[in-house]
Amino acid sequence: MLKTLFRAVTTAVRISTSTMSSTRALHPLTRSALCSPNSGTIQPFTRSLWMMSNNGAASGYRPKLLSSKGQSPVSCECVSLHTEGDKAFGDFLSDEMKEEKKVQKSKTLPKMSGGWELEQNGTEAKLIRTLSGEKVTVTFNINNSVPPNFEEEAEQVQGQKSAESEPDIVSTPNFVVEVTKPAAKHSLVFDCHYPEDEVSHGEGEEESDIFSIREVSFQPEGDEDWKETSYTLNTESLDWALYDHLMDFLADRGVDNTFADELIELSTAMEHQEYLKFLEDLSGFIKCN
Repeated sequence: MLKTLFRAVTTAVRISTSTMSSTRALHPLTRSALCSPNSGTIQPFTRSLWMMSNNGAASGYRPKLLSSKGQSPVSCECVSLHTEGDKAFGDFLSDEMKEEKKVQKSKTLPKMSGGWELEQNGTEAKLIRTLSGEKVTVTFNINNSVPPNFEEEAEQVQGQKSAESEPDIVSTPNFVVEVTKPAAKHSLVFDCHYPEDEVSHGEGEEESDIFSIREVSFQPEGDEDWKETSYTLNTESLDWALYDHLMDFLADRGVDNTFADELIELSTAMEHQEYLKFLEDLSGFIKCN
């Protein structure tokens, strides 16, 4: 009887121990499944993204994590900064362009007499003429070609300036004359400019020169850069007789006072065209057109 009772108790203890062991073995599997990437429970990952995006629930804002559309801080499609100052600047440029178009004499550039052909590249221009086998090229750039008006500045200081007496803007660019002969290896190059005062070389001259030769040099044909290794003749201390012959040499090839006058008209028209184009580009940049 006692043996039978002992066996029953022993069997019961074994069954109880086996059940507890099975339960403990299930716990790791259950926790692993909850943390598995394939599990539908990913709340910790979602919360971390939300916390990083907008400081969690404390902000009162719950962003849509999968939304690709956001609110732009500016109304312009260019996503650039626009201020009240920019608006006032744009309005000023519009008025300025209207006024400049009113004083524009012609939308086309004036023609040069003497058979000169014009080649323009932005602010740089070339006038080319061929005469009895010789090629004459005149190159100039309209940048920095409008001299300052010191008389106008003095009138502004004294408060005497009026709209009717406002002088016209005139472009007087420096220009380079290149004379090339067919059999020559080098070109004779003249560096010319418009002096502030007309040049007169002696008494009794009926007409003074409106342009001057600053330097003369032989340069390789077609080179755009002035080579400093070539001898350059400066005319400041030059004998007047030699200087007059150089001026006559240019005049015989069409570079005289008439040419210089027409060059001023051409350069002034080009400068005004480029100024209007600059205003249009600046207006488009400010308004982001």
